[in-house]
Amino acid sequence: MFPGEIDEQPVTHLERIGEVFARFGADTQDSGNISYGVQVGPERYFFKTAGVASDTEPYLDFEARQELLRNAARLAESVLHPAMPTFHGVIESPGGPVLVYEWREGELLYAAGDQPDDPTSAPQRFKALPVDELVAALDQLFDLHADLAKAGWVTGDFYDGALIYNFSERQLTVMDLDSYRPGPYRNDMGRMFGSSRFMAPEEFSLGAPIDDRTTAFVMARTALVFLSDGTLDPTACRAIAPQYAVLQEATTTRFPSYAAFYDAWRAAS
Repeated sequence: MFPGEIDEQPVTHLERIGEVFARFGADTQDSGNISYGVQVGPERYFFKTAGVASDTEPYLDFEARQELLRNAARLAESVLHPAMPTFHGVIESPGGPVLVYEWREGELLYAAGDQPDDPTSAPQRFKALPVDELVAALDQLFDLHADLAKAGWVTGDFYDGALIYNFSERQLTVMDLDSYRPGPYRNDMGRMFGSSRFMAPEEFSLGAPIDDRTTAFVMARTALVFLSDGTLDPTACRAIAPQYAVLQEATTTRFPSYAAFYDAWRAAS
């Protein structure tokens, strides 16, 4: 449906083929990418671009942002999962690659702004869901990462800003996995990209191995953010005791692999 290559800037092309109903740029995130929601005929799509070449504010320059998008395309082509939006391919343009996904309805689970504890915010409403619904959403996330681990992908820069939730449909959508890498590999940055609320110790240590054990730690931290207060305080955690034990092991003594973590989580649930 979409051309493999265009000779005009992405936004010009998108405005020509449909109605741009949403734009996500520096006002919503700091990556330098600019994304659009576009109605094309009866369907809605999400288009992600590397942003403006002359924009020097982001940490990554334009070339690096383009490479991350190509990496995201490789990941999307290698794993199909209901928790990820359908990938419709890459459009090459004078403004770099344009990634095309289906549009997913939902609310971002990142607590942005000055009121992260606002009970009306999507993150707080998500945390307040009945435990079985919350665990079902985590199950979707963990199952996706089981497929990613089997395909050789290791987590990178994952946090709640990568999650949207459709409260009426009870559907979790995972996006922005651009910084995931084929693994295992070595930490080549020191303090890697990401939110410290989710990161594993090795993501702070130059030269440390990054592998699917890292993914297990990050997923367990995600569960503690949503099922607890972000800590291992057992009195704050809404998970049942066997689930809590799995999260505790994943973030202390550690599981030997993501598969071992996921198997233990399913057995506990």
